[in-house]
Amino acid sequence: MSLIVVGSMAFDQIETPFGKSDRIVGGAATYIAWSASHFVTPVRQVSVVGGDFPQSELDALAARGVDLDGVQVMKDRKSFFWSGRYHMDMNSRDTLETQLNVLGDFNPVVPDSYQDSEFLMLGNLAPAVQLSVIRQLRRKPKLTVLDTMNFWMESAMPDLEKVLREVDVLLINDSEARQLSAQYSLVRAAREILKMGPRYLVIKKGEHGALLFHENHVFVAPALPLEDVFDPTGAGDTFAGGFIGFIARSRNTSFENMKSAVIVGSAMASFCVEKFGTLRMQELDRAEVDSRIRQFIDLVNFDIDLLG
Repeated sequence: MSLIVVGSMAFDQIETPFGKSDRIVGGAATYIAWSASHFVTPVRQVSVVGGDFPQSELDALAARGVDLDGVQVMKDRKSFFWSGRYHMDMNSRDTLETQLNVLGDFNPVVPDSYQDSEFLMLGNLAPAVQLSVIRQLRRKPKLTVLDTMNFWMESAMPDLEKVLREVDVLLINDSEARQLSAQYSLVRAAREILKMGPRYLVIKKGEHGALLFHENHVFVAPALPLEDVFDPTGAGDTFAGGFIGFIARSRNTSFENMKSAVIVGSAMASFCVEKFGTLRMQELDRAEVDSRIRQFIDLVNFDIDLLG
């Protein structure tokens, strides 16, 4: 049930209409690992950090069953840093500062001990970096999931097209789906994107849920109405961690099981937004996770009497 997670481990500084964080730990791979570790271990991390990344955070991940052999530590350099401010709708944000630091020339190395991994989660990074990880694996994973963003569609589309031909599942949001496909209708967008290589497509719609596409099949998952949303940073990565973690645990890559994985991913993302950074993910226990998943199941189950 082993899983490789590739992505950034970083520092964030966040402002929302409901508060402001100090410099806190973030990064796609960090969120994915915390989320996936609730379902599968080991989570085999491939990332890079600077000497400023807290050892306590690495120790906490290791205690959760995250294998850090693939994490490069460049002691004389700084970790990736991002600062942003969210608007009142919490769906749009302004980047205030980005410091690539060690991520700017990151050259991932997959340890030999990771080579028997069955599942691969490629967090949001330069497509060339994602492709290099795929090429290092001596055995094709049972399932490869890719996350990307509009920046790479604008700046590295040829590389992104190469990666898309190598993966099984693509995770993107609705605006990215429209940009990648040049189609406004998400159904038409999905049809075009599936021609690019992935067998499955998940389109995340934030507070409006998520859509799963495969061939001519569509599944719609709701979002859980939340009273408090403090910080949406990392919610998409937390979704990805729950999604791939559930699939890796079950070792079932069918469309029916992916429907369940979308619900699990949505449940995990709903926890993430309740506090700044990874704090909520770190304090979760299995009983809370199971209870939240049941809430999502209740949202999509209903009885109806057809009128005669």
